[in-house]
Amino acid sequence: MPTQVFPANYQALSNIHEFIAAEASRFGLSGRDLYAVELSVSEAASNIIDHAYSGQGSGIIEISTETRADAFAITFRDYGAPFDPALVASPDVNSPLDCRPERGLGVFLMRKMMDEVIFDFSVPGVNTLTMTKRKSAEP
Repeated sequence: MPTQVFPANYQALSNIHEFIAAEASRFGLSGRDLYAVELSVSEAASNIIDHAYSGQGSGIIEISTETRADAFAITFRDYGAPFDPALVASPDVNSPLDCRPERGLGVFLMRKMMDEVIFDFSVPGVNTLTMTKRKSAEP
């Protein structure tokens, strides 16, 4: 299970992207599946930086990947402020764009783009997010 540790700052986003893109490509994800993974990872990492660490760049994000027979899983661990996804309101996706808030689609997008999204706060002081994408028949 390849694991890398990144500083929890916006400058690390390109390195996070490179790590995940390489691992997902090695697994054989391509096309729509690879795009879904990359977008979801960007949202997850940005949310951790913004919310767990208040955008201060003062912590770390541990990211591990795991390949299963037909699926690619990414696990994020951070040690910042806890996050309760149940408190996130469903976004308004029906109003005109100029009437919607600029933010608030991250969890929604992750859940739409990935096959499984699991938040785990069972270990005190550790926030864990695991997202899984199964291979589709599309090349």
